[in-house]
Amino acid sequence: MKLGFIGTGNMAGAIMGGIIRAGMIQPDEIIGSDTLPAGREHVRKEYGIHVTSENRQAAQEAEILFLSVKPQFYPAVISEIKDVVREKQLIITIAPGKTLDWLEEQFGKKVKIVRTMPNTPAMAGEGMTAVCPNTFVDKTELEYVLQILNTIGKTEIVEERLMDAVVSVSGSSPAYVFMMIEAMADAAVAEGMPRPQAYRFAAQAVYGSAKMVLETGKHPGELKDMVCSPAGTTIEAVRILEQKGFRSALIEAMKACAELSRGL
Repeated sequence: MKLGFIGTGNMAGAIMGGIIRAGMIQPDEIIGSDTLPAGREHVRKEYGIHVTSENRQAAQEAEILFLSVKPQFYPAVISEIKDVVREKQLIITIAPGKTLDWLEEQFGKKVKIVRTMPNTPAMAGEGMTAVCPNTFVDKTELEYVLQILNTIGKTEIVEERLMDAVVSVSGSSPAYVFMMIEAMADAAVAEGMPRPQAYRFAAQAVYGSAKMVLETGKHPGELKDMVCSPAGTTIEAVRILEQKGFRSALIEAMKACAELSRGL
């Protein structure tokens, strides 16, 4: 068994789907464990993988093991599996706040660990994942992990000190964007647009704007100025956003997000 998951929620499912669609690993080479029967049954039906209720079984059978449970469950899960984790095995974490030092201390022995922080757009193949390995992971192993994660979007290697910033700017930020899309659609509905159409217009505007930032290489401020004609409608909307503290609210929200991540 090449790949194992402890926890079979949305992010685990997104990674399973990405690697299976890419043909990197076949479903019969993946095992997922979950304490909830519904979770196990969903990924078994959706992806055709092996499932178990035993975390130790997933840890024993996998060459690469994803710990895809919530941060508060990490101490119990690691305590349960640490004596069956092998020196050559790769452990991949996706939890905010759990540092490499903390993880190594929990295992109590030399373990190859890659700390990652993906985000939910991975479910649409457009995720952004930060990656940070410990010193026991060699270059070839790291490259293979990057290949796996590239099946759900883009990846970048970051210094561990930046992982809490990653949580705020990428891991949690889809929620901010969804709120903005919802608010934009609400405003369009108030102007008479049917709601389904309003969501399409708002979502496509956000998607296209993000694509412009990524593909043109231009500063976001420059792209904003390109839309703001003198005495036009857009600059009036920007004036109101600035008056209401739009940018400041985002910055303060992200600072709070990063601070909470550090304390997890």
